[in-house]
Amino acid sequence: MNQAGRVRPATPEDIPRTYALIRELAEYERALDEVNIGEATLLEDGFGDDPAYGLLVVEPADRDEVVGIALHYEKYSTWNGRCLFLEDLVVTESERGKGYGRQLFAAVAAEAVRRGCAYMQWQVLDWNTPAIDFYKSLEAEVSSEWLNGRLEGAALRALASEK
Repeated sequence: MNQAGRVRPATPEDIPRTYALIRELAEYERALDEVNIGEATLLEDGFGDDPAYGLLVVEPADRDEVVGIALHYEKYSTWNGRCLFLEDLVVTESERGKGYGRQLFAAVAAEAVRRGCAYMQWQVLDWNTPAIDFYKSLEAEVSSEWLNGRLEGAALRALASEK
């Protein structure tokens, strides 16, 4: 397959474009008001001595412009050991269908293999059929068996205070 672009590790200079893509995804997912971090947090958490996440970016072969990102981090499975969680894969709307998403997904898969991970995992909204179809085209399993749990805000702080 011809490479549509260049995938590379992100640099701090990529954070403004990364943040714009995160906001674009949040808007697509009808949740823009739920983005509670800014560029400074992304920069602090992603770069330095102990980064909380890994970030890959893709640029078209003919220009230096980030058109997609894949943000991932390692997690641990009590049944399988190391796993890589793909938090978000975003390709800007005008650049979709050109192979960039597949390149990013393959690069994250390669990172999972490099780290000795048992699997890579991600979540997708049940109404996001273009993404679901994309994942299925790569022979990925998309399961509705597990429900997501989340504790945040006042409820998180209240429970934490019981310790």
